[in-house]
Amino acid sequence: MESPGAPLTAHAPGATRRTERPQSVLFMCGQNSVRSPMAAVLARHLFGRSLYVGSAGVIRGEVDPFVTAAIDEVGLDLSRHRPQTLEELEENEGLAFDLVITLSPDAHHRALELTRTNAIDIEYWPTPDPTLVTGNREQRLDAYRAVRDELEMRIRTRFRPR
Repeated sequence: MESPGAPLTAHAPGATRRTERPQSVLFMCGQNSVRSPMAAVLARHLFGRSLYVGSAGVIRGEVDPFVTAAIDEVGLDLSRHRPQTLEELEENEGLAFDLVITLSPDAHHRALELTRTNAIDIEYWPTPDPTLVTGNREQRLDAYRAVRDELEMRIRTRFRPR
């Protein structure tokens, strides 16, 4: 049984277990424009070549300038990121990931479908959608910063060497 606050995990037959550190991870959200690209760039920065990282969305969104600003503040670069769907990722790179971390309900539902045909683990990390925050520029940017910081903390904890 998962501990309170732990991500929900689904296992496909033959998939790695949560106690093992995966070698590859796919971050998925609704549009691959906010949460999943943030998570991917943070994971790449923190774990370099020791962890293969991808990101995708249920649908393709548009580049979000608040994401760019929040990531720029911590010295990282998302300028080459182009939103892509799960189907586009599968066509371009394949889906040979050990773990899919979903960051939104629609992404989680879509990822669970992958377990029918792929030996892959799915973890659900419910993550607020900062695009829903209203207010002035600084208030909206604060919402993106909070998501960035939460993702960084969760990634550090989940993928730290065991």
